[in-house]
Amino acid sequence: MNDIQVSADGKLRFGDLSMRCALGRSGCRPAADKREGDGATPLGRWPLRRLFYRPDRLPVPDCALPILALTPAMGWCDDPGHADYNRLVTLPFAGSHEKLWREDHVYDLIVELGHNDAPPVPGLGSAIFLHLARQDFAPTEGCVAIALADMQALLPRLSAGSAIVIAPWSAPQGHRWRPTPPPAG
Repeated sequence: MNDIQVSADGKLRFGDLSMRCALGRSGCRPAADKREGDGATPLGRWPLRRLFYRPDRLPVPDCALPILALTPAMGWCDDPGHADYNRLVTLPFAGSHEKLWREDHVYDLIVELGHNDAPPVPGLGSAIFLHLARQDFAPTEGCVAIALADMQALLPRLSAGSAIVIAPWSAPQGHRWRPTPPPAG
């Protein structure tokens, strides 16, 4: 199993790695209840899509995920009314968006999570990433954030097919939480 395990109490585990993580300022909630701007981290299993990095601050990371070097012209659409909602966009961009090239260091490494992306449903949340934590591990806007050293230890262990599972409780070592599928229809 290639799943990163994250518990709502702020612990991330992958194989023999165990580390602290920051989560959304509003805690965790089921993906079906996630809303744009609510500050919640969505519970569930999310594939790892690709890795972005700041080439002016870090070397190309060792990682099996597709890797993209960030540029100042990269942004992420968080405008539920725009056709590019929850997608990478080129700046300048008319719709609401966040810049991926930031003055702070939290987006120096970004792993895009496959939350609400196949296809995106307007308003159910955008820009859910695994990225770098602030020094004080302050809550995120809904992402999972870890220390730079932990990210650098984690990235080389990832492979195609890796995913992150965000669970409502801390699983015992070796246990894999499986989210309950949403009801049909």
